[in-house]
Amino acid sequence: MKKELKEQIIEQLAAQLEANPDFYLTDIEGLNAEQTSALRRACFEHGIKLMVVKNTLLEKVLDKGSDEQKSLCQTLKGSTALMFSDVVNAPAKLIKEMQSTLGKPELKGAYLQDCAYIGAENLETLINIKSREELIGDIIGLLQSPMKNVISALQNAGGQTIAGIVKTLSEK
Repeated sequence: MKKELKEQIIEQLAAQLEANPDFYLTDIEGLNAEQTSALRRACFEHGIKLMVVKNTLLEKVLDKGSDEQKSLCQTLKGSTALMFSDVVNAPAKLIKEMQSTLGKPELKGAYLQDCAYIGAENLETLINIKSREELIGDIIGLLQSPMKNVISALQNAGGQTIAGIVKTLSEK
């Protein structure tokens, strides 16, 4: 491969990592063409982009990143595939689902929300990570809960409580 082509690929990988800062490193070595096709189809259905990369080129991109990203360089042995998604835990869920049927892909590492996760033992942790939207939904639900209780109590009192509150406020 020519040096110019390598530099182009490195720039494309850097742009991809900048556009999608959350990514997974997986091992898909040993899958036959049919299994690889099934994996790619499943990735497409779940909104996950799968990209097979050369370890040396990816290492050059990761070396330019944060210390957490640099720590992922130790996982770059054998065949490596990158998984990107807008939903941070979608690739982890897909990896677990596909492992039950194909035995692969195997998680090498992941970089999510500015933290590096190295090794397949972190798969359950990655599955349970909530996306930004899920966290916002949880917070809104927690904030709405007390308000719903107050409104429900006021409605169940048959209007007597509201009259009492209005009378108290008018006296002050």
